Amino acid sequence: MNADTAYCVVLTTVATAEQAEDLAKKIVVEKLAACVQVQQIRSYYLWKGEACNEPECLLFIKARKSQYPELEDFIRKNHAYQIPEIVQLSITAGFGDYLNWIDEATSAG
Repeated sequence: MNADTAYCVVLTTVATAEQAEDLAKKIVVEKLAACVQVQQIRSYYLWKGEACNEPECLLFIKARKSQYPELEDFIRKNHAYQIPEIVQLSITAGFGDYLNWIDEATSAG
């Protein structure tokens, strides 16, 4: 499969480690991604005219591009934020065996 059209990393942030664990597990169990990695971060942003900075957890979600619409919808329905970050980054190259594993881990059968 052509990595340039087939795979992506989707980023989203949540407020707590518990929310990150819950969302990550659900995404993998639903086979919407092969792997979700979680990293503790601090975010600086403007919200409703106010400067904010908060600890958050960043989820790196490894998925197939063809599943992105379903994954985005799933994140939106299972997310606590009013406007969650949901960003898709294309994978333009990668180790073939790893990319094949993404296919296997996200296949329905």
